[in-house]
Amino acid sequence: MAAAGALIPDETVEGVAAAEHRRFARRVDRVDRTAVGGWDLYFRALERQAAGEPVIMLSIGDHDFDTPAPVVAAAVAAIEGGDHHYPPQLGIDALRQAAAHDHARQSGLPVDPTRIVVVPGAQCGLYAAAQVLLDPGDEVLVPDPMYVTYRGTLETAGAAVVPVPLDPAQGFRFDAEALGSRVGDRTRAILLNTPHNPTGRMVDRATLEALAALCRARDLWLIVDQVYAGMTYEAPHLAPAAIGGLDDRTVTLSSLSKSAAMTGWRIGWMVVPSDMVAPLEVLTGCMLFGVPPFIQRAAATALDHAETVADEIRDRYRARRDLVCARLSAVAGLTVHRPDAGMFVMVGLGGLAVGADVFARRLLEEEAVSVMPGDSFGAGGAGHIRISLGQPRDRLEEACARIARLADRVRDGG
Repeated sequence: MAAAGALIPDETVEGVAAAEHRRFARRVDRVDRTAVGGWDLYFRALERQAAGEPVIMLSIGDHDFDTPAPVVAAAVAAIEGGDHHYPPQLGIDALRQAAAHDHARQSGLPVDPTRIVVVPGAQCGLYAAAQVLLDPGDEVLVPDPMYVTYRGTLETAGAAVVPVPLDPAQGFRFDAEALGSRVGDRTRAILLNTPHNPTGRMVDRATLEALAALCRARDLWLIVDQVYAGMTYEAPHLAPAAIGGLDDRTVTLSSLSKSAAMTGWRIGWMVVPSDMVAPLEVLTGCMLFGVPPFIQRAAATALDHAETVADEIRDRYRARRDLVCARLSAVAGLTVHRPDAGMFVMVGLGGLAVGADVFARRLLEEEAVSVMPGDSFGAGGAGHIRISLGQPRDRLEEACARIARLADRVRDGG
């Protein structure tokens, strides 16, 4: 019985205490929680910004402008037209056809729309691919630094991540021989992100051909995250599925978050070999049962205007990249890695003799600028910070000035 005046019965209190020791599924324990630790600074920056502080947010890959008006109008029209019932589980025909056309445009390979599986973002696509392709104990080779959620997503499937370092001294260039040297008896797949986050590097044709030969020789899957394919600067994106005859063992993940400024819409798709569609249909039926149809209508509209929209966004970000690289390259102690694509710039701190986490924390506390410490992306990012270009030019100018001020103080021992 509850004590006199108690608001919660004794047995409930005991239940709360017991819950503190409750055991959850082992798959959750397998996830490396440090992989998402880099978000701590970002959330702290959001709190300070919400409190009215003039924090410049350069820590997340979101745009400072809205989704194009025709895309929004398509969603509104679909909702007003009653398109808010259960959709086909693998995606509406209009979006699957548009995605197949987009894949063919980028890769030069025609693809049947039945090989398109619509998912709520490329992140969900990677999760689905891991669940379908990987068994506990399988190994996946991943270039390091890597996007922060990769490790957790793969480990949830029971797989082990084998990081393959990208050398900052070589500009984080991809090395097929380094990947090949890490292949073992339990290697099942290679996860390739090109254009790459966080470094902005693109994999060249010779490296892709070598990777294709490696995958064929060792019977490996190639999982490709190409969400930044529409944001390349000097050279066009090379679709790995189209090089070296690897289409039949490649899973390609795409979305419109970056190239069409649709980050909050949560819409993406997978291009998979035809025999992978059936197991994905079973899996997505258990976890999704379809993506909202009005969002799919908006995505199909975005793909209908893909080249025009991507050109406008690319031009905007190219100018921002050039600005930030020029400003920070002039700061003693910093090494700027000029990206080939994407919306980030990696900056080395080797000349400052300070860790990336310490520098990033001081940058937020002393200069009200939020960036991501490179360690958040794995050991390969140590000694670097990642700067988002998702702010207007004047804000980027000011952020560079603040970064330079802190770099000067650190270099002088302050």
